[in-house]
Amino acid sequence: MRVLCLDIEGGFGGSSRSLYESLRFIGPDFCPEVWCRKAGPAQQRYSQLDIPSVVHTDMPHISSLPLLSRNLFIYYKFAANWRRTSNFRSELAARSDTDFDLIHFNHEGLFLLAQWLRRALGSRITMTAHVRTHLPENAFTRWQYRGLANAVDGTVFITEMERNRVRRLVGKDVVGKVIYNIVSNDDDVIPCLELQADTRFKIASTSNFAYVRGTDRLVDVALELKKMSADTRFLIVVAGHSKLTGRMPGQLGEIATRGGTLADYAEARGVGHMFKFLGHVPDTRPYVSGCQALLRPSRGNDPWGREVLEAMALGVPVVSTGKYNRFVEDGVTGVLRSTFDAGDFAAALIRLADDQSLQESLGQTARFRVQGLCNGPDRAAELSRFWSSVVERKTKQ
Repeated sequence: MRVLCLDIEGGFGGSSRSLYESLRFIGPDFCPEVWCRKAGPAQQRYSQLDIPSVVHTDMPHISSLPLLSRNLFIYYKFAANWRRTSNFRSELAARSDTDFDLIHFNHEGLFLLAQWLRRALGSRITMTAHVRTHLPENAFTRWQYRGLANAVDGTVFITEMERNRVRRLVGKDVVGKVIYNIVSNDDDVIPCLELQADTRFKIASTSNFAYVRGTDRLVDVALELKKMSADTRFLIVVAGHSKLTGRMPGQLGEIATRGGTLADYAEARGVGHMFKFLGHVPDTRPYVSGCQALLRPSRGNDPWGREVLEAMALGVPVVSTGKYNRFVEDGVTGVLRSTFDAGDFAAALIRLADDQSLQESLGQTARFRVQGLCNGPDRAAELSRFWSSVVERKTKQ
C-alpha cells in the first residue's frame, strides 16, 4: 500500500515524532512517503529508514483557538494566504490521484486541506486523519471536527478522550479507532551530566509556553515551595520556548506585553533561583532522565501528551491535572489531581523528594505501563490494520 503522510511539524513536535515512530515499525506491506511543512530532524530520521521525505513549506494548516477574536484573525490570515498554496495543492492533487492508495493527514489542523482534496478528487482517493490535540470546545472547533469527519474516510484518535470529544462536538459517531502513541524503549538515554551535578530534587517541564498548557503555573508551585521553606531543595528545569504570548491576566500579562519570558516572570515573583531555562532543545529526554519528576499542570486537564508518555518511559513519575488515568494514575504511576492547586502540588513534590522508595515505585510502574500500552510493534500493527480496513471498505463502496 502506497501511503502519503502529511506532517506539519517536521520532527519538532509530538505529532511529528509519533508519526515517525509509527512508520518506523510499519509492516513491509506499506510503502510510505512523508511530506513535511517544516525542515527539521524528521528528514534525517526518515532517510535512515529509506522513507522518502520532502519539505513543503506552503502546506496550509490551521486549528481553532479559545478566543473569538484570535479565531477571526487566524482564519482571515489563512484565507488571505490560501491562494499562495496553489502550487502545493496542485502537486498534492496530482500525486494523490496517481501515486498513492491512501493520504494520511497527521494532524487535525489540516482539515481544510482535506476538505479541499476531497472536493478536488471526490471518491477517487482514500483519506484518513489523526486527531492529536485537545482543542477548546467552541463553535470553531465544532466546525473543524465536522469538516474533518466529513472529508476523510477514517480517523485515528490518540486516546479515548479525543474520540469522545469529537463525537460530542460532531453530534454523531465518527468512523475511527483509538491508537495510543508509540514511545520507544529509552534504556539507552544518558541523563544530562550537568543536571546530575546538581543535588537538588529536579522537576522537568518540556512544554513550549502556552497559557492553556499551564506553564506559568510552574511559578505558582515554586512560590508554594518557597512558602514551605523548601525553595533551596528544588530545581525546575524548563526545556522549551518560554516567550510569553497572548492575553493573560495580572503580572503575567504585563510582562508579556513587554515581550518578556517565563524566566522574567519567575524573577519578578522572586523564585528565579529555582529555575533553569534551557530554551528549545532537540531532544528533551536526557534532561527529563536527569530529573526526579515531570510537572504538567495543564489547564486543558490532558495528562496524556507525548511529554507525559516519554517521561513515564524513562521511569520518571508525572505530576499532572485531569481525570483520565489510563497513563498517569494517582498513587500508582504518578500524582494526578482533578483540579490544580499549587499548594497541593508543592506538597506532593515534597512527599516525592522525602520518599525515594515511593518515587522509584511510581517511576517503575509508569515505565511498565507505557511499555505495555505504547510499544511500537503492537501500535504500528493496529495502524496498519486500520489503514487496510479503510482502503478495503472504500473499494467496496
